[in-house]
Amino acid sequence: MDKPLVCLTLTGKTLQENVKTLEKYSRYVDIAELRVDYLSEEEQLYVRRFPAMVNVPCILTIRRVSEGGKYSSSDFSRTALFGRALAFADQNPSKNFAYVDFEEDFHVSGLHDAALAFGVKIIRSVHDFENPVVNIRERCEKMRKTGYEIPKIAFMPKTLSDVTRLFKEAEQFTDFEHILCAMGPLGTPSRILAGKLHSYLTYTSPKTMDDSMKGIGHIDPVTLSDLYNFKNIDENTKLCAVTGYPLKVSSSPLIHNSGYRTHGMNRVFIPLPSTSAAESLEFAEQVGITGMAVTVPYKEDVMRHIEEIDSESGEIGACNTVVREDGRWVGKNTDAEGFRRALVEFLGVEKLRHRKVAIIGAGGAAHAVAYAIKQLGGKACIFNRTLSTAKELAERFGFEYAPLSPESTVTLEKYSDIIIQTTNVGMNSKEPPSKENNPIWFYQFKGTENLFDIVYDPETTPVMAVAKSCGCNVSNGFPMLKYQGYKQFYYFTGVEYEGTVTK
Repeated sequence: MDKPLVCLTLTGKTLQENVKTLEKYSRYVDIAELRVDYLSEEEQLYVRRFPAMVNVPCILTIRRVSEGGKYSSSDFSRTALFGRALAFADQNPSKNFAYVDFEEDFHVSGLHDAALAFGVKIIRSVHDFENPVVNIRERCEKMRKTGYEIPKIAFMPKTLSDVTRLFKEAEQFTDFEHILCAMGPLGTPSRILAGKLHSYLTYTSPKTMDDSMKGIGHIDPVTLSDLYNFKNIDENTKLCAVTGYPLKVSSSPLIHNSGYRTHGMNRVFIPLPSTSAAESLEFAEQVGITGMAVTVPYKEDVMRHIEEIDSESGEIGACNTVVREDGRWVGKNTDAEGFRRALVEFLGVEKLRHRKVAIIGAGGAAHAVAYAIKQLGGKACIFNRTLSTAKELAERFGFEYAPLSPESTVTLEKYSDIIIQTTNVGMNSKEPPSKENNPIWFYQFKGTENLFDIVYDPETTPVMAVAKSCGCNVSNGFPMLKYQGYKQFYYFTGVEYEGTVTK
């Protein structure tokens, strides 16, 4: 597998601002892309100076609005700006731009000849924000007009299958240097696994990146290096992933990748956003992923697409882990064990006899929670907006059920010794508690309840904030995530997890 360069895209308004940003990340990157279209008009006049101000090779890019950039002046002005930036080449190549990015349809012979004469490599690029690009090799070959250009193709996938197709097309694509990536959240694997695409480089942005960079899916270079161990990914690296949707935040990569480092394993664990469980499995088979953590909303649906499930997953009716064994997918559930261990630690008791438990929600996580509560000897009531779903889950374990609405307040009070919040309501919410982010907004805490919210981001969820203000004992879901992750680690590697992880 080729080792792609790490490129930092610079979008500051001034050259000096970009220099400071590059200095901050210098030990993580190999190359920098100066986005001249983000510079102020005054600063654009001095672009020629930039390569001499930094200590890494630089790409000169002036991206038009139609290609996802901010340069809105005429092509004549842009051509002049390219010429100004490439002119007066220094005898010391490090003081010149090492690369220039021209779009697929931008052909100015004078600029092209000047770049070649000055030893500046040409990146010939195409960006499609509407449709996936197919026939990758053929498209790249057409872009290499002289045979010297480095073709670049970036597109916005509509489904994970579009990304799978990209990896499949690039599998044997080693004839010449090229840059390939899928943009947006679905394209995240193409950035971390750029080596499997034989891509010349992968683009990154600072942590405080411009919103437009977030939209196209850039990862910051520190995360790429320290979390995903990017520089050490090679053809022998074993792959695992967490899949779900939208999968905006997941601590699973932190847990697993930390474990791999502790044990000295050549492995990487990546996020795999997908709009379907079946497409996640398809991608996994294409790139060689051998184990996946499965999160919302696929814990139940994934069971329809795998060859075998273990007995615990069958009893729970949900699966949060799939492992590739002897060429087939086997489903397992570590949520129940993770929750059970976290709850016992939270409450300081080994059994729940004489405790009445309210389980909020009836999705895949609620299945595992109900299973664990039954094992611990607790009595429970399932509260869910769709009553039929609550009834189905409750009957599986011999529990009561009720609608998740103000009319169930009295019932909720009856089962309020321990309240387990299993929905994703409140996830990523930084707003004050409200009807929108608190699933039991109608409930008045007395201060005697124990509240366990399986959501772990934010650290204090809206419903936790309300309960805590009333004097309740509260916990978020990170301990559950951690303990179920340790079990997954064992299933994926055959080794017990060493050490501990803190959020």
